[in-house]
Amino acid sequence: MEDVKKADRPPYGIIAVLMIGAFIAFLNNTLLNIALPSIMKDLKIEAATVQWLTTGFMLVNGILIPSTAYLIQKYTVRRLFLAALGLFTVGTIVAGFAHVFPLLLTGRLLQASGSAILMPLLMNVMLVSFPIEKRGAAMGVFGLILMFAPAIGPTLSGWIIEHYDWRMLFHFVTPISFIILLVGFFMIKDKKAKVNLRLDILSLLLSSIGFGGILYGFSSAGSKGWDSPLVYGTIIVGVISLFIFIVRQVKMEMPLLNFRIYKYPMFALSSVITMVVNMALFSGMLLLPIYVQNLRGITPMDAGLLLMPGAILMAFMSPITGKLFDKVGGRILAIIGLIILTVTTYEFSKLSLTTTYTHLIILYSVRMFGMSMIMMPVSTNGLNQLPRRFYPHGTAMNNTLNQVAGAIGTALMVTIMTNRAESKGKELGAAAMKKMTQVAQTTHKPPNPAAISEMKQHIANQALLNGINYSFLIATFICGVALVLALFIKRSKPAEDAMEKNTSEQRTVSKLAEN
Repeated sequence: MEDVKKADRPPYGIIAVLMIGAFIAFLNNTLLNIALPSIMKDLKIEAATVQWLTTGFMLVNGILIPSTAYLIQKYTVRRLFLAALGLFTVGTIVAGFAHVFPLLLTGRLLQASGSAILMPLLMNVMLVSFPIEKRGAAMGVFGLILMFAPAIGPTLSGWIIEHYDWRMLFHFVTPISFIILLVGFFMIKDKKAKVNLRLDILSLLLSSIGFGGILYGFSSAGSKGWDSPLVYGTIIVGVISLFIFIVRQVKMEMPLLNFRIYKYPMFALSSVITMVVNMALFSGMLLLPIYVQNLRGITPMDAGLLLMPGAILMAFMSPITGKLFDKVGGRILAIIGLIILTVTTYEFSKLSLTTTYTHLIILYSVRMFGMSMIMMPVSTNGLNQLPRRFYPHGTAMNNTLNQVAGAIGTALMVTIMTNRAESKGKELGAAAMKKMTQVAQTTHKPPNPAAISEMKQHIANQALLNGINYSFLIATFICGVALVLALFIKRSKPAEDAMEKNTSEQRTVSKLAEN
């Protein structure tokens, strides 16, 4: 990208257009989550079916993101941006006018295909445009804009759902997306020298089956169960395909996704930490709405408002964290953030049916405050160690693995919660029946049917609450693993700098020898 390269003045116009495009895509995701119950009711579909709007999105991302390293190296920013936002806009229009689920899912998958290209493209432009000493601040502003989406998304979605049809969520996004597409068409004018790069179809096929199989397997585990042949079958096929894919990439001179980047220790460490944190993060995103809406009966609007202060705090902290990263590096920020995340996740494992709304807001906000110190500093520190030519591969790898970690985290938490709730329900049910039998024998009166019904509902609530708390407890240990790993973070220096230093030293030695 000749016009988008590290220079005295970064291409702020291009970056602004890319950021707004990514923001719209990110906002669309946060809008949809609260709308799922309304979609189920309107289209008369089950939870296992509607979850494909989320699973399908992750699946397409997992399949397409590995190819973004090739796309970024092959095509201009302009061409990729217009293709990505064009697909996203068409998908939004299709979803907005969907009257049956297959059409809605088609629109959603088109959105995903555009979104999969936008985020790695923006990350790569940011890395190339800013020198390493200013990169933290730049990534902080990037985080501020993206974090604003989850700050307003759930509340906005709740308000729209209460006053309008769920399709209005897509109609709301369509004109904004179209305007950004037009602005990008006239504003982004970068050029690129012809690149002799050929897409390896076998690698693309192997990566699609590998990442797609793993994502599908883990995403389906929550609804189908781990003993389903479809679940473990797709995971096994995915793992085998991924293994063959990695072996092939290591042997290739021009790989689709370059796994040699894992020879850089800070990038490898940052990759593992962000994956582990993503697994724990999904516990809060998944379990808290279930607790708030299913157990406490809080409305979608109030559920969205509960999440808003935390998201705003995270957005506000993003540029501050970026500047701190430039000054002190990622290690101290990651350690502080992970301590906060671990403690707050543990506190969430002690929820009760009387936990106050205020307590939930404060706890969630503090958790998001801790999160603001982890993701961006850790991933930026890892990417900073990579040579410039590996940036597209680094961003593609991070985005792909985060999708996989999210799917694994979601499936793990759903399975733990369901199994724990089931076993606790049986235990509480057996104890309650034993007590009722004793009372009936003492009073010589049969149990009241209304009392039995009330008891069953109480047991179901207590069992689900126990399952949620236990899942948060497991998530606490996952956060603890990330905290231990963060102790090994060191401040990264670009690998190329070291190479240039060696070359400079060799030249100095040569000159001295000549004299």
